[in-house]
Amino acid sequence: QIQLVESGGGLVQPGGSLRLSCAASGPDLYYYSMAWFRQAPGKEREGVSCTRIRDDGPVVADFVKGRFIISRDNSKNMVYLQMNSLTPEDTAVYYCAADLAPTSCTVPEYAHWGQGTQVTVSS
Repeated sequence: QIQLVESGGGLVQPGGSLRLSCAASGPDLYYYSMAWFRQAPGKEREGVSCTRIRDDGPVVADFVKGRFIISRDNSKNMVYLQMNSLTPEDTAVYYCAADLAPTSCTVPEYAHWGQGTQVTVSS
Protein backbone atom coordinates (compact mmCIF):
# COMPACT_ATOMS: atom_id res chain seq x y z
CA GLN A 1 0.00 0.00 0.00
CA ILE A 2 1.46 3.30 -1.13
CA GLN A 3 0.99 6.22 1.26
CA LEU A 4 1.85 9.82 0.47
CA VAL A 5 2.01 12.75 2.87
CA GLU A 6 2.57 16.29 1.64
CA SER A 7 3.99 19.19 3.64
CA GLY A 8 5.45 22.63 3.10
CA GLY A 9 2.44 24.59 1.95
CA GLY A 10 1.51 27.98 3.33
CA LEU A 11 1.04 31.65 2.59
CA VAL A 12 3.65 33.38 0.45
CA GLN A 13 3.85 36.77 -1.21
CA PRO A 14 3.90 37.11 -5.00
CA GLY A 15 7.39 36.55 -6.31
CA GLY A 16 8.28 34.35 -3.37
CA SER A 17 9.30 30.70 -3.18
CA LEU A 18 8.16 27.56 -1.42
CA ARG A 19 9.37 23.99 -1.39
CA LEU A 20 6.79 21.27 -1.05
CA SER A 21 7.73 17.85 0.24
CA CYS A 22 6.08 14.49 -0.17
CA ALA A 23 6.99 11.60 2.11
CA ALA A 24 6.23 8.30 0.44
CA SER A 25 5.98 4.87 1.98
CA GLY A 26 5.33 1.45 0.51
CA PRO A 27 7.06 -1.24 -1.52
CA ASP A 28 9.21 -0.72 -4.60
CA LEU A 29 8.85 3.06 -4.64
CA TYR A 30 11.93 3.38 -6.84
CA TYR A 31 9.91 2.08 -9.78
CA TYR A 32 7.05 4.51 -9.35
CA SER A 33 6.44 7.68 -11.24
CA MET A 34 6.05 10.45 -8.68
CA ALA A 35 4.12 13.57 -9.50
CA TRP A 36 2.66 16.84 -8.33
CA PHE A 37 -0.82 18.02 -9.24
CA ARG A 38 -2.79 21.01 -8.13
CA GLN A 39 -6.41 22.05 -7.85
CA ALA A 40 -7.52 25.64 -7.58
CA PRO A 41 -10.99 26.56 -6.28
CA GLY A 42 -13.62 25.86 -8.91
CA LYS A 43 -11.13 24.27 -11.28
CA GLU A 44 -10.20 20.74 -12.22
CA ARG A 45 -7.11 19.08 -10.84
CA GLU A 46 -4.20 19.48 -13.22
CA GLY A 47 -0.72 18.06 -13.61
CA VAL A 48 2.16 20.29 -12.54
CA SER A 49 5.14 17.98 -12.98
CA CYS A 50 5.61 14.23 -13.25
CA THR A 51 8.66 11.98 -13.25
CA ARG A 52 9.15 8.81 -15.29
CA ILE A 53 6.54 9.21 -17.97
CA ARG A 54 7.39 6.49 -20.49
CA ASP A 55 10.91 6.38 -19.01
CA ASP A 56 11.56 9.93 -20.15
CA GLY A 57 12.70 12.86 -18.08
CA PRO A 58 10.35 14.91 -15.94
CA VAL A 59 7.26 16.33 -17.58
CA VAL A 60 6.62 19.94 -16.62
CA ALA A 61 3.44 21.84 -17.37
CA ASP A 62 3.92 24.90 -19.54
CA PHE A 63 2.38 27.18 -16.96
CA VAL A 64 5.17 26.41 -14.46
CA LYS A 65 8.05 25.73 -16.81
CA GLY A 66 11.13 27.65 -15.73
CA ARG A 67 9.66 28.31 -12.28
CA PHE A 68 8.94 24.92 -10.67
CA ILE A 69 11.33 22.00 -10.36
CA ILE A 70 10.45 18.47 -9.32
CA SER A 71 13.06 16.28 -7.68
CA ARG A 72 13.18 13.04 -5.77
CA ASP A 73 15.49 11.53 -3.20
CA ASN A 74 15.09 7.78 -3.56
CA SER A 75 17.26 7.09 -0.51
CA LYS A 76 14.72 8.93 1.65
CA ASN A 77 11.56 8.14 -0.34
CA MET A 78 10.94 11.85 -0.73
CA VAL A 79 9.69 13.95 -3.61
CA TYR A 80 9.99 17.70 -3.72
CA LEU A 81 8.53 20.57 -5.68
CA GLN A 82 10.59 23.73 -5.62
CA MET A 83 8.32 26.62 -6.57
CA ASN A 84 9.83 29.98 -7.51
CA SER A 85 8.43 33.27 -8.78
CA LEU A 86 5.02 32.40 -7.40
CA THR A 87 1.97 34.32 -8.58
CA PRO A 88 -1.59 34.46 -7.22
CA GLU A 89 -2.57 32.11 -10.06
CA ASP A 90 -0.49 29.41 -8.37
CA THR A 91 -2.84 29.41 -5.39
CA ALA A 92 -4.21 25.87 -5.07
CA VAL A 93 -4.15 22.67 -3.11
CA TYR A 94 -1.08 20.74 -4.23
CA TYR A 95 -1.21 16.96 -4.31
CA CYS A 96 1.52 14.35 -4.47
CA ALA A 97 0.68 11.30 -6.56
CA ALA A 98 2.29 8.01 -7.54
CA ASP A 99 1.77 5.26 -10.06
CA LEU A 100 3.80 2.46 -11.60
CA ALA A 101 3.44 3.13 -15.31
CA PRO A 102 1.55 6.27 -16.20
CA THR A 103 1.52 7.17 -19.87
CA SER A 104 0.86 10.84 -19.30
CA CYS A 105 0.95 13.44 -16.55
CA THR A 106 -2.81 13.41 -16.05
CA VAL A 107 -5.11 12.65 -13.14
CA PRO A 108 -6.59 9.35 -14.48
CA GLU A 109 -3.10 7.86 -14.82
CA TYR A 110 -2.34 8.04 -11.09
CA ALA A 111 -3.84 5.66 -8.54
CA HIS A 112 -2.19 6.85 -5.33
CA TRP A 113 -2.76 10.29 -3.85
CA GLY A 114 -1.87 12.29 -0.79
CA GLN A 115 -4.28 14.54 1.09
CA GLY A 116 -2.85 17.73 -0.33
CA THR A 117 -1.25 20.87 1.05
CA GLN A 118 -2.61 24.38 0.58
CA VAL A 119 -0.50 26.99 -1.15
CA THR A 120 -1.76 30.56 -1.08
CA VAL A 121 0.02 33.33 -2.95
CA SER A 122 -1.16 36.73 -1.80
CA SER A 123 0.14 40.06 -0.64
